[in-house]
Amino acid sequence: MYFMIFVGIVVLTLLMSAIRVLSEYERGVVFRLGRNVGAKGPGLIILIPFIDQMFKVDMRTITMDVPSQDVITKDNVTIKVNAVVYFRVIESEKAVIDVEDYYFATSQLAQTTLRAVIGGVDLDTLLVDRDSINHKLQEILDRQTEPWGIKVSVVEVKNIDLPPEMQRAMAREAEAERDRRAKVISAEGELQRSEKLAQASNKLAASPSALQLAYLHSLQELSSSQNNTIVFPVPLDMLSAFNDHLKKS
Repeated sequence: MYFMIFVGIVVLTLLMSAIRVLSEYERGVVFRLGRNVGAKGPGLIILIPFIDQMFKVDMRTITMDVPSQDVITKDNVTIKVNAVVYFRVIESEKAVIDVEDYYFATSQLAQTTLRAVIGGVDLDTLLVDRDSINHKLQEILDRQTEPWGIKVSVVEVKNIDLPPEMQRAMAREAEAERDRRAKVISAEGELQRSEKLAQASNKLAASPSALQLAYLHSLQELSSSQNNTIVFPVPLDMLSAFNDHLKKS
């Protein structure tokens, strides 16, 4: 009786160790007596007890934070920068056989690549052209992790921490740039105003009736304003005659 129970427990244990179920996003790399016999899954997997050994690999996209790195840019500015890397295993056998720990290896490679790429550009390029830097990081990481069966899809630089003195200098530079733009816009407005006034004066000089109407309009505006100014309207003909008299004399 006890022997049958013991045999049943042994058989049940062997069956539990021999039967594995892998999810849709998992693959199992099977080694038989130390030799790779291929990747299995998803679904039901049958292993030979005490002979087969299986390593499960997650095939989903992994989000990995790259810790902040102290970097000296090309123009000798010390900054702290971190990033995020999105990658996934596309060849499970390589991820198990060709590298001891693909996650740790990718993390270390991402840190060194981040320092190398950021150290090769100046601060202005890093702040303005971040998309090209992200693309360059992705290309380098994807090329270097390809032998491990890993595909790096996206690399994004997250935060750039500047030293306080550099932040103050950039704030002063931005303020000076805003002042410059305001002066340029004001000068352009004055130029356009002067051009319009010149065009208006030429048209008025060519048409005495238009000049008369403009004169009357100005008198109307002066009379409607709330001030103590007394205006004596003088006909334009009289002013023209007076002007001709002065020229003759």
